[in-house]
Amino acid sequence: MATAHAKRHDYHLVDPSPWPFVGSVSAFVMALGAIGWMHNMFQGAPMLFGVGVIGVLYTMASWWSDVIKEAEFQGDHTRVVQISHRYGMILFIASEVMFFVAWFWAFFNSALFPGDPVHATREALFGGVWPPKGIETFDPWHLPLLNTLILLTSGTTVTWAHHALLNNDRKGLKNALILTILLGVTFSFVQAYEYSHASFSFAGNIYGATFFMATGFHGFHVLIGTIFLLVCLIRATKGHFTPTQHLGFEFAAWYWHFVDVVWLFLFVSIYVWGHGASTMAGAH
Repeated sequence: MATAHAKRHDYHLVDPSPWPFVGSVSAFVMALGAIGWMHNMFQGAPMLFGVGVIGVLYTMASWWSDVIKEAEFQGDHTRVVQISHRYGMILFIASEVMFFVAWFWAFFNSALFPGDPVHATREALFGGVWPPKGIETFDPWHLPLLNTLILLTSGTTVTWAHHALLNNDRKGLKNALILTILLGVTFSFVQAYEYSHASFSFAGNIYGATFFMATGFHGFHVLIGTIFLLVCLIRATKGHFTPTQHLGFEFAAWYWHFVDVVWLFLFVSIYVWGHGASTMAGAH
């Protein structure tokens, strides 16, 4: 009887799970609380938001724990299943790319046409120059350059971790992951310090709005990537991952390299090019 019901295919038919339902309810509660909190609609909105956040975090931890069990202990993630996972991760990163395209579009749409005669309000808003008059941009060759070097170095350490894993060097894997996580945390602290010394705010000007949305969401992705790598480090200390099967770590490395590449575009366009435009405007 046992052999009659044994799985005879390479696909993974997922067992019934409560997490999609629990996660959707928690997300709805979180959104309801956030909207109520922002608009002061009812007194218990902040508490409702907190309950929703706890529910979402609990769902994420529980769901991903189930996925780890399926991959590490139950052997459900066959080569065929892993191919589907890779396609899924590629599509996810592609959607993230388009997410950042929106912020770059908003920045360049305002930066390249500050005095567009078709949009008369732009002249009033920007004064015909970019950055708008009164905006003092960051010098790209100080803290932004430091953060660029930090993030590029973290890209090399996560690659080191991957090569160590492929060669079954467990000590090298752990050391490289620790270094990558420390560099990610350092990047976040440097960016927070930079934000605290900004001469412009998020509200009241389009430059501040586009700057903080683009760099802030990137910072959020660095935080997510750091947590992703921290989970990989915890799993590595427990003996997870092998040279032939380590999809969870591989996806974390993909995500981290994506964060690196996005930052390079941000550094070149918003910091370097934006600062150059500010310098040229001041010269004239």
